[in-house]
Amino acid sequence: MTMARTKKPARRTQLGIVLEESAKEILAHIRGEKSFPTRRFVIPGNVDVKSIRVESGMSQAEFARTFCINPRTLQEWEQGRRTPDPTTRAYLSVIAKNPKAVMDALAS
Repeated sequence: MTMARTKKPARRTQLGIVLEESAKEILAHIRGEKSFPTRRFVIPGNVDVKSIRVESGMSQAEFARTFCINPRTLQEWEQGRRTPDPTTRAYLSVIAKNPKAVMDALAS
């Protein structure tokens, strides 16, 4: 007579527990039992690139180098020959509000 070996239940990891709880939250949200806070971000339709740069106290070359922007593209924006795309407008808005945070993030 052979005895069947029983498999020990696997030990639950912290990651597994977090994933299980997250899945439960998602299901509760789908069922309408739980709601999550939402945020709405508005990307500016137009940004004054030159004023952002002048406010930073940097030359075009310094601004372009610091924030990883092509210098020729920066010139074109400032002269109105081109306009930044929505993602770049959002990036420039962050630079305008907190240039140090952007510089810190790029330096790390």
